[in-house]
Amino acid sequence: MPRLIVYSVMVLLMLALIPPVVAARTRATPSEKLPIHIIQDMDIQAKFKTQTLNRTFADQRSMRPEVVGTVALGETMLDTHLENGVVNGGWATSLPTALDLDLDFIERGQGRFNIYCAPCHGWNGMGNGPVNERATALMNYADGPPQGTSWTQARNLHDPGWSEQPIGQIYNTITNGKNSMAGYGSQVTIDDRWAIAVYVKALQRSQNASEGDLRRVEADQRMSTTGQDAPAEQRGNLVQ
Repeated sequence: MPRLIVYSVMVLLMLALIPPVVAARTRATPSEKLPIHIIQDMDIQAKFKTQTLNRTFADQRSMRPEVVGTVALGETMLDTHLENGVVNGGWATSLPTALDLDLDFIERGQGRFNIYCAPCHGWNGMGNGPVNERATALMNYADGPPQGTSWTQARNLHDPGWSEQPIGQIYNTITNGKNSMAGYGSQVTIDDRWAIAVYVKALQRSQNASEGDLRRVEADQRMSTTGQDAPAEQRGNLVQ
């Protein structure tokens, strides 16, 4: 084969490698320039960026103040009892009037508790959930915890000081979190957070049941055969 053809093929191969090499280098090299957009989608659009000038308005601000009366999503704060668990500046000791306390509501709370709370606090609320047990075992390795991690023991919800908390405080903790526990306000709806709080109070009540509680349970069981809920004065005691 003539050398000219060989050299020509080699040159063509080298030239063919240039585009993929340039493309690979461009993808791997940080740059402040925008990528080439063949199709001008919504990545590039006419807009005012923050802290920039906008001569459309008298104050020439691109960032517009909120319209009077604007309420941010989830921040109506019209019912502090329902949304914060607070009544007259103190923790609520009763369920908001917008919610009905019945068996379905408690069972809903049990289901949400088992999903969001039981992995750490345990299905009985005693702080012996599978996540807590596993984390504790890792912390007790002979060579120390892996990669210097740490773990805070999950609370036993039946301990004094915790079992005595008003239902509003429990709801607020579920919503906003406490200490190393993250809040679930963004994952769980308001109604479900109250349902969980009611179920927590039911768990705590189960460890300190009185003779009167047993009589109410028997009354509820008798009434369940008629398809009716327990009287309000009996059901209300559950959350206190």
